Amino acid sequence: MNFVHRLRLALQILLKGQVASSQGRRSPVPAITAEEVVEIKQFFSRPKFFIFGHARSGTTLLMRLMRLHPQVHCNYQAHFFTRRPLLKSLVDSAEIEEWLTRKSNRWNCGRDLSPIVLRAVADMILEREAARAGKPIVGDKSPSSTIHGQAVRDLYDVYPDARLVYIVRDGRDVAVSERFRNFVEESRFLNAEDRRILAELRRDAAPFRQGRRSIFTEAFLRRVGGGWATNLSEVEAEGRRLFGDRFFSLRYEDVLREPFEQLSRLWAFLGVDHIADSLAQAIQEELASNPDEEWQERRNSDIASFLPKGQVGNWQRLFTERDREVFKAVAGQALIRWGYESSLDW
Repeated sequence: MNFVHRLRLALQILLKGQVASSQGRRSPVPAITAEEVVEIKQFFSRPKFFIFGHARSGTTLLMRLMRLHPQVHCNYQAHFFTRRPLLKSLVDSAEIEEWLTRKSNRWNCGRDLSPIVLRAVADMILEREAARAGKPIVGDKSPSSTIHGQAVRDLYDVYPDARLVYIVRDGRDVAVSERFRNFVEESRFLNAEDRRILAELRRDAAPFRQGRRSIFTEAFLRRVGGGWATNLSEVEAEGRRLFGDRFFSLRYEDVLREPFEQLSRLWAFLGVDHIADSLAQAIQEELASNPDEEWQERRNSDIASFLPKGQVGNWQRLFTERDREVFKAVAGQALIRWGYESSLDW
C-alpha cells in the first residue's frame, strides 16, 4: 500500500469514523432494541399486527373481516417482510451502513440507526391510514408464501412488540385455487404443458370436473404442496418461538364455519375495548360478497365459472388418484398436523 493511499484512508477514518466495505456489502442489520421500541412508540403509538399465510389461504378475506371492527384498520400487501426486495433493502448497502454508523454522526449515539429507520418508515405507512380512518389499532396482511420462517424472523427484528396472525387453509384447496388463478390470468407462469391443459379444459371440462383428468402438472403440485407444508411448519414454529402469546393461528375453514366466534377471538387478541353483537350481521354481509370472484369473472369468465370460489373441499372432486399420491408425498403429514386428515388414507 503506497503512502498516498494510506494517507487517504487515514483521513477518511479521521473524518468519517470508519471505511465502507470495498465489497459493497453491509453487516447484518441489527434488531431493534427494547429501548428503541419505547422511544419510537412516543411518535407512533398505535399497536401493530401482521397477517401472514400462504397465498390463496384466506388472508384477504380475514383482512376484510378484521377491519369491520370500529377500532381496527387493516390494509394489504405492503410486503415489508414477505416478498423481496423487503423493507430491509432500504438500508442494505455498505454505503448506507457507513452513513448510519459513522462516529461523526452524533445522532446515532454510537449505534447503527438502521432498525430505527426501518421501523419509522413502516410505522408511518401504517399509521397515516389508521389516523385517517380514526382507528387506534392497525395492521397489514401480506402472504408469506416464499420466505416462510425468515419472514417471521425479519418481522421480529423490527416489530418484537407486534402481534402476528397466521391463517391456514387446506393445502389441497390452496393448490386448486392457485391453479385457477393462474389459468384465469393466463400468466407468464404457465409453461407449454400448462397451456395445453388449459386448452383441453376449455374444450371439454367434464373429465376435469369429475377427477378423471388432472388440472395440474406434477411439478406444479409438488411445488405448491411442498411450499405450503414448509410455510406451515416454519411460520408456526418461528411464530410461537419468537412471539409467544402474541402469536395467533387459525384455520380458514373455521372462519367460514363460525365467523363471529373466530373474529371475536381475534379482536380480543388485538386488545379491542368492546365487541358489539351487531358485528355478527356485518360479518355475514361481508362474507356474502367476493371481490376476488368478481375480478376473475371479469378477467376470464369461461375459466372462472368452472370453480366455485372460496368453498371448502373443491379439491375432492378435482384431484385425480395420482394428484392425491403426489400431495401425500409432499404435504401429507402437514394435513394431519393441522387436522385436515387423521391419516394418509384418503
